[in-house]
Amino acid sequence: MFTMRRLIIVATAAALMTGCAGQNPYDSQGQAQGSTGMSKTAKYGGLGALAGAIAGAAIDHNNRGKGALIGAAAVGAAAAGYGYYADKQEAELRAQMANTGVEVQRQGDQIKLIMPGNITFATDSANIAPSFYSPLNNLAGSFKQFNQNTIEVVGFTDSTGSRQHNMDLSQRRAQAVSTYLTSQGVDASRITVRGMGPDQPIASNADANGRAQNRRVEVNLKPIPGQQYDQGQVQQ
Repeated sequence: MFTMRRLIIVATAAALMTGCAGQNPYDSQGQAQGSTGMSKTAKYGGLGALAGAIAGAAIDHNNRGKGALIGAAAVGAAAAGYGYYADKQEAELRAQMANTGVEVQRQGDQIKLIMPGNITFATDSANIAPSFYSPLNNLAGSFKQFNQNTIEVVGFTDSTGSRQHNMDLSQRRAQAVSTYLTSQGVDASRITVRGMGPDQPIASNADANGRAQNRRVEVNLKPIPGQQYDQGQVQQ
């Protein structure tokens, strides 16, 4: 009989095997990790394999061991798919954005690009700074190569001035980034634009340094809902 104890052993082993897909040398802030750093591929694949093993065993009552292994393989591979995809794009973006002032963060299944206002726009302007076109060109190239996720462009301001003005300015700045990306061949149907004004500050607005940090544009890359991912979807 395939007991629950054996099921757990099989499920855990399957999770670990799927989780060995790779190690991520960076943490969410872009700092090098030690040997314990697990890639998102490993994390999602391992958890997916564990869930799939349990589900597979429950479905196949006659051979729970076989069902567990099949379920682990199927669900684990699907769960690891976007993790692998995002790992590859994250690594490329970190290389391309090095020394540009753009910060690359990884938050779960989301890649976040933070573009400080001092390198993207002049004060109180929605015109992209000429020096920022080169980083945007690199981003557009990455977004075209890795074209199986959504792109959310969000503008933010500090709290100086009226709320309505800041909401409008943040929207126009986000739209300017979106418009430039589409002009470089990024599919407009993937992009959404929002202006948040002074909402969701990342630093205090009480001093100049904090206000400078709050003036920014963020680009969030997220998996397409319902999309099935595999390693072959990374365009070379």
